Amino acid sequence: MAFVTLNTKKLKENYEHLDTLFKKHNIEWSIVAKVLCGNKKYLEQIMGLGIKQICDSRIGNLKMIKSIAPQIETVYIKPPAKRSVARVVQYADVSFNTEYATIKALSDAAVAQNKLHKIVIMIELGELREGVMGEQFMDFYSKVFELPNIEVAGIGTNLTCMYGVLPNHDKLIQLCLYKQLVEFRFNKTIPYISGGASVTIPLIERNLLPAGINHFRVGETLFLGTDVYNSKPFDEMHNDVFRLYAEIIELNEKPQMPIGEMGNNLTGSPMTFDESLTGGTSYRAIVDVGLLDVEDGHISPVGKDIQIAGASSDMIVLDLGTNEQGLKVGDLVEFSLDYMGILRIMNSDYVEKRFEGPPLFVGPATKKKTELVAAR
Repeated sequence: MAFVTLNTKKLKENYEHLDTLFKKHNIEWSIVAKVLCGNKKYLEQIMGLGIKQICDSRIGNLKMIKSIAPQIETVYIKPPAKRSVARVVQYADVSFNTEYATIKALSDAAVAQNKLHKIVIMIELGELREGVMGEQFMDFYSKVFELPNIEVAGIGTNLTCMYGVLPNHDKLIQLCLYKQLVEFRFNKTIPYISGGASVTIPLIERNLLPAGINHFRVGETLFLGTDVYNSKPFDEMHNDVFRLYAEIIELNEKPQMPIGEMGNNLTGSPMTFDESLTGGTSYRAIVDVGLLDVEDGHISPVGKDIQIAGASSDMIVLDLGTNEQGLKVGDLVEFSLDYMGILRIMNSDYVEKRFEGPPLFVGPATKKKTELVAAR
């Protein structure tokens, strides 16, 4: 059975690096944990890092977080569906919003539950995902301030996630100016400008982050050590916190070109091949993980001279060349994963979740399996 590992030591070192950076610049931050897909064992380890606030985009995951650590402030980081507002208020202390009708529904739910619900109002700064348009922003705020049991905790924006619009000094200055306008016009204090995400971190080190940006939401850089702005790893961080291991279930020397009339493959795509490979052979290994678990474009074999030759629903085929490593049936092949690869793997019930390294937190889920598994 294929399995994925989370290296707790490397995760902790990544966390400490980011925490030191943010504290140096008086920035508060929260972990975006949606990549863990609500896995209780892994979420428990996040609690052991010492973070005070966790973000997720699934209510069930926030419920799981609250069951582990009720004191953690939970943040729902997408505009809530109106049909879900009661559960959002129940399990999220804060939610990100862009629609007045939804915030009104959140207010009604908060009154019914006798709770104060905090909101961050998102502003559109060019990514064209969620966000109130700038020309509507002041009128939007004027209505929201009148709602009972709703506290405007901050303003924020999202960049890069859909179209890849990068943050820069000018865009983030706009965000700071919106906060100043709201505070001046309505005589209100807005605690947070949540303008930072993994992609914004390099602006700190280049002294391009406006002083008003005081809150970051970080997922990918914590788990992958990625400089998202420049699409490369940070030298001082680990990019192998997660690793995928799959077992070889067949290994044979086979032709490099398929034989027969060609149609579309499982995904409906026509395949093309280098005709110069005709007549050649190589060693091909099949491993026990497939497209049902992860897209092959989001994982990479770690071993030397191993290439992904193709994939189907439950199997990935590897080209080992001459198999200089001497791999055999039953051996494990190690894969690195990008962010989307981790997200898909974590969402698969068919891939076991294990640990490497010492536990950061021992809770109910961890106690069931106290022996941490070393994958190597």
